[in-house]
Amino acid sequence: MARERDADGTVRGKSAHHPGTEAEAPTRAVVIVPVLTRQPRNDDDTSRPRLTRSAEARHDEAVGLARAIDLDLIHTAVVTVNDPRPATLLGSGKVEEFAGIVKEGHAEVVIVDHPLTPVQQRNLEKEFNAKVLDRTGLILEIFGERARTKEGTLQVELAHLNYQKGRLVRSWTHLERQRGGAGFLGGPGETQIESDRRQLQEKIIKLKHELETVRRTRDLHRAKRKKVPFPVVAIVGYTNAGKSTLFNKLTGAGVLAQDMLFATLDPTLRRVRLPHGTPIILSDTVGFISDLPTHLIAAFRATLEEVVEADLVIHLRDISDPDTAAQAEDVERILADLGVDASDTKRVIEVWNKIDLLDEGNKQRLLADSAGGSKEPPIAVSAVSGEGIDALKAIIETRMAGELQDLTVTIEPARFGLLDWLYRNGDVVSRTDNDDGSATISLQATQSAREEIENRLRRKNNG
Repeated sequence: MARERDADGTVRGKSAHHPGTEAEAPTRAVVIVPVLTRQPRNDDDTSRPRLTRSAEARHDEAVGLARAIDLDLIHTAVVTVNDPRPATLLGSGKVEEFAGIVKEGHAEVVIVDHPLTPVQQRNLEKEFNAKVLDRTGLILEIFGERARTKEGTLQVELAHLNYQKGRLVRSWTHLERQRGGAGFLGGPGETQIESDRRQLQEKIIKLKHELETVRRTRDLHRAKRKKVPFPVVAIVGYTNAGKSTLFNKLTGAGVLAQDMLFATLDPTLRRVRLPHGTPIILSDTVGFISDLPTHLIAAFRATLEEVVEADLVIHLRDISDPDTAAQAEDVERILADLGVDASDTKRVIEVWNKIDLLDEGNKQRLLADSAGGSKEPPIAVSAVSGEGIDALKAIIETRMAGELQDLTVTIEPARFGLLDWLYRNGDVVSRTDNDDGSATISLQATQSAREEIENRLRRKNNG
């Protein structure tokens, strides 16, 4: 399917490989989504079988990934593969068909939404006379473009180098260069493969040392936060589930939130005060995706430690997506790899986002079905309209600080400095000013706040 063009047939926008160049057409690309009729067996995976995504959903996601780096898609197709070929994955007829499409459309890049071996990638590049990226390579490109902080840049570069290490084969052009660089067009390099491998390994070691320094700095920051101590709440979910939109709604921050895969890459942390005064640190993390490259999981381990160390994890789901169940399963698998049990309802809250996109009938049916289940029902919200946000805040505060409790305290005149704290950390129901100048305060406060009030009063009495 061709991408939309202006009335005169020209393509407007910036070049994908020269983002700062105006009036240059984007890189033309073809997207191929192979659907294997027989999935390869994974002997290491003894867990329940994975939910199968529809071909249409896989196609839409692949297109979304390609457009995330501004490629001009001249053709996209879903291909059923009954017998995967070791040399090219696709059958010879399909390879010839796509070679014609690439040539006719002057495509420079072919995206194959499936893992490719180095041999398959090299052979397809020869047949197509174009650069070929598999799913891992495409996600690496997106992450390379999205990284903004030093840590994010280092993590992406490390993942790139580990990915390239096993793919030092002749490039598809006639130029004397090897596959390399952070961009999919590669860059000039040596012709000695062994020399390249040695240089890559040296770069990998150097990057690991730099990341270790960043990790130690992050650990120091985390240790300082624990001294305060504010509980940490991390938002996780499939990419484009609305994590950044929810983060902005809860914090009032201006984090980039777009209808785009991997719109946010680098983690963001903000301090939030909940309705009854409980302070927390809210963390927005990188979106997960099916078949997330192992290079990225390893490289982003330091960033994902924010999830591992979190006191509470919000698993955000796009409930309006037809593949929401499969997406949730992918997120749960990655959380399990990080040592977080998604079924632990004391630590993980499941939140259904985008309920505003459902019609009233489907919304009520989903909520009724979830309420009748054995596990704790999810919280339904709309991060855009704000529906359900107050209920979510209440649940978070209950988990972090305990249930609301009624209490009454009398504050002596010499201790009126406590009054401001009481108003900020509880819901004052009534205040009675007594004849002796003291004030009797009736309020609702969380269990944590009540303990703090009692401690403060005890310290005053002992003093």
